[in-house]
Amino acid sequence: MKQTRSLFRRFLKVHFLFIFLPPIVLIFFSTFFGLEDSQGGNLDTLNLLYITLLVFSFILVAFVVISWLFFFRLRKRLTGLQEVMSSPANGHSFPEPVSVQSDRMDEIDQLGSSFNRMIQQLEDSRKREMEEELLRHRLIANLSHDLRTPLTILRGHATRLNKESLSIEGQDSLAEMDHTITRVGELMDDLLSYTLLTSGKYPYEPASTDIVRLVRASVAAWYPVLEAQGIQIEADLPAEQTFYWEADSKWLTRVLDNVFQNILRHAAEGKYASITVDVAKELIIVADRGPGMDSASGERGAGIGLSAAAFMLDRMKLKADFTSTAKGTSVAIGRA
Repeated sequence: MKQTRSLFRRFLKVHFLFIFLPPIVLIFFSTFFGLEDSQGGNLDTLNLLYITLLVFSFILVAFVVISWLFFFRLRKRLTGLQEVMSSPANGHSFPEPVSVQSDRMDEIDQLGSSFNRMIQQLEDSRKREMEEELLRHRLIANLSHDLRTPLTILRGHATRLNKESLSIEGQDSLAEMDHTITRVGELMDDLLSYTLLTSGKYPYEPASTDIVRLVRASVAAWYPVLEAQGIQIEADLPAEQTFYWEADSKWLTRVLDNVFQNILRHAAEGKYASITVDVAKELIIVADRGPGMDSASGERGAGIGLSAAAFMLDRMKLKADFTSTAKGTSVAIGRA
């Protein structure tokens, strides 16, 4: 209770003189300039009244001025504290600590001290979170690397068994084993890519990028792969028109690679892929006739690949809008 009343005590100390001074002045002038008798004291009474009013007016004006200065300083300290709390300094995610006068330590300084302790706790918490995130990234990267060796051994044994004479059931089991090994390998690749991406291992280098040219190069790279699976490809790419995005060409190419790879993984049975670049709306639209994302997302870990693509698009200030039904999936990539 002693510290919580410090501002109030300071206010009383400043205004103590003005609370008790008027009665003292009145008593003083009444004593030394009082009436000697009831008939000849009109002048002294008038002088006493004028002096009293003058002194009282001076005290009132001084009271108002000092009160204004007191609350002005109080408001200035509170405003400064509010500005520090509401705006992070020097680009940091947390505000800088506020200055506190330990010799004074009134309620405002106590508030600033509590604010400083909160900042320190948040900084410690963020440091622990970053350490845990780094440890998790290392664990996933090491695990993905370590699992490649047993997968390679399993694939070698499956290849050897494939050369042996097996029954129809054995051939089906071997095919399913090879399919599962491939699926686990793809999951590990997606997980490792997402881990490295979110940990900053892949540098982000934005530049003005010709989008039509980039999509044309990506379609040319994937055309033989899609065609080998019997997928009909329709590409609507303007020959003379284009538009530019401030993006990392490698990242955007990886996003398109993820989209085309998902067509191979989940929509190959539709035997159709459409790639359109809408220059007027600045959109990249890729569509297929597969079973839809709801049917495919749980089969081969599409969620990890989509998460990596969403992360890259978000960094480039782009977005992907998905429309998926039982008749196919369409993804439109454009500005966020």
